[in-house]
Amino acid sequence: MENQDINTIIGQNLLKLRRNKKLTQLELAEKFNYSDKSISKWEKGESLPSVDVLYQLAKFYGVTLDTLTSEEELNLTTNEPKPVGRDKSFPTKLIISLLAVSAVWIAATIWFITYKLTNGGTPYMLFLWSVPISCVLLIIFNSIWGKREWLFWIVSVLLWTILACVHIQLIEYNNFWIIYFIGIPLQIAVILWGALMKGPSKKQKNKSAKEDSLKEKPVKEKRNKKSKHLNDEQNINETKLSAEQNSNENSNILYKDL
Repeated sequence: MENQDINTIIGQNLLKLRRNKKLTQLELAEKFNYSDKSISKWEKGESLPSVDVLYQLAKFYGVTLDTLTSEEELNLTTNEPKPVGRDKSFPTKLIISLLAVSAVWIAATIWFITYKLTNGGTPYMLFLWSVPISCVLLIIFNSIWGKREWLFWIVSVLLWTILACVHIQLIEYNNFWIIYFIGIPLQIAVILWGALMKGPSKKQKNKSAKEDSLKEKPVKEKRNKKSKHLNDEQNINETKLSAEQNSNENSNILYKDL
């Protein structure tokens, strides 16, 4: 009964490993110079290959002999890096940023209505100044979880809307439009700053470091597997030597008895 249980365990493990490799019984048989019927018998637990063949199968599947005889569930997961898709939390982050910006416009609207009801004026400048204030909030949220490329455009909008608000606020002064000339060197500075910001960000560096670590994992595992296989070879050789020594001792005892 014990032999049948071992045969069944080894057969089930061989079946799972072959299916994980996406091989047919015929394809596996051709690799080891056996018939597909022999492979079928091994996987059904009707018979077992020799220890040498089992070792070759274990080496082919990248496992140890102990794994083939183990009743535990085989870990057949691969170490290939998962494809990097779009950030699933991006919509949530975008909604939070837009809610913060909308709070500015809600406050400006409430202030506008309150001022009009109490003083009778129309403070439209509240809405104009809401644009650069919104840009400041976007810069804050973008620096936390946004893209660095967007920061250039937000800062540019912030710069020119501040100049426009100041110009409209002081439009009563003649020739105050000249204030826009200040924006030219400032915009050049923003462009140069954006060019410096094109280097790899911390997130990109972390991603590249993770990719390098994922590439190193298979190499380390191959080394570990090689060392395990060498240990298996040593164990096989030791068992063969012990078996030969036992046979020699038995033959000597029989010779003495004779």
